[in-house]
Amino acid sequence: MARLGAWWQAARPLAQFNIAMPLIVGQALAVATGVPFGALACVLVHVFGLCDHLFIVFANDVADEAGDRLNATHTIFSGGSRVLPDGKLLPSDLRRAASLMALGMLAICATSAFAFDRPTLLLGCGAAFVLLFAYSFPPLRLSYRGFGEIAQGLGIGAVLPAIGFVAQAGSLENLHAVQLVPLVVLGIASNITTALPDTPADREIGKLTWPVRVGPVSARKHSLLVIALGVLMTPLLLPSDTSESWLFACEAPSLVVLVVAAFTWRSADPQDRRGCGYFVFLGGLAVNLAMFAWTLALVFAP
Repeated sequence: MARLGAWWQAARPLAQFNIAMPLIVGQALAVATGVPFGALACVLVHVFGLCDHLFIVFANDVADEAGDRLNATHTIFSGGSRVLPDGKLLPSDLRRAASLMALGMLAICATSAFAFDRPTLLLGCGAAFVLLFAYSFPPLRLSYRGFGEIAQGLGIGAVLPAIGFVAQAGSLENLHAVQLVPLVVLGIASNITTALPDTPADREIGKLTWPVRVGPVSARKHSLLVIALGVLMTPLLLPSDTSESWLFACEAPSLVVLVVAAFTWRSADPQDRRGCGYFVFLGGLAVNLAMFAWTLALVFAP
C-alpha cells in the first residue's frame, strides 16, 4: 500500500487539469466548426492526455531532482511530487514509468492515425515529446535557461488544443492560429505562477525561471496581468458573432478571481507557504475557469 501511495503522489493528480482543459478546449473548437462530436475520439484523446500528464510529471521529477531536494518552500502545486527527496521511489522507477507513458502516447496516436485517419496526431505526439525534452533535459533545458514560459505556453496553448481539435475534426484545416493566442498566453502565465513557490531553490541551483529573473514580487504582479491579458483575449478564440453576453460570461468569473488574488500579491512570499500556495491556487483557478467558460461558449452559444 505504501508503494501505491508513492505512485499516487508521484502522479500529482491536480496537474491533470493542465492537460485535460486545453484538450477539451481544442475539441470544443472543432465542434464549433460544425464537426459532429465523437465520443470514442474524446475517450482516446483523454487517455493520451493522461499518459502525457504522467510522462511529464515522472520525467520532470527526474530532471529536477537536485532542485527539489533543496526546496523548502514547495506546495501541492509546485516543487515536484517529492517522492525522490522523500526516498519513496528511485529515479530508475520514474524513468521506466515515464518511458512506459511515452509508449502509451505513441500507441494511442498511432492507432488514431491509422485506424481513424488522423495522421496529424503523430505530429502532435512528436511535438509533445520534443517540448518536454527541450523543457527539462540537456542540451536545451529551456526551463533552466529562461525560456520555460515560452515552452510551456506552446505546449499548453498550441500543441494540446491542436491535438484535441484534430482528434475530433481529423485535420487542422479549420483551426486558425489566432484562436490559440489566448491559450498560449494562459500557458505562459501558468508557468510564471507555478514557479513562484520554488523561487529560493531555483535561484540556488541557477534555474532561470521568471520569478528568479525579475523577483517574486514583480513575478506575482506579472502573473495576474498575463492571466488577465489571456482572459481579455476571449474574442480571438470565440466565433466573431458571439454575443456580448457570452463574452462577458466567459471573462467575468476569471477576472473576479484575479481581483481576489490582487489583494494578496504583495504578501504571498515563498517563505509563507500557505499564502503563496493560496495565490498559486487562485491563479490556476482563474486560468481553468476561462478555459471552462470558453468550452461552454463554443459548444452552447447560439
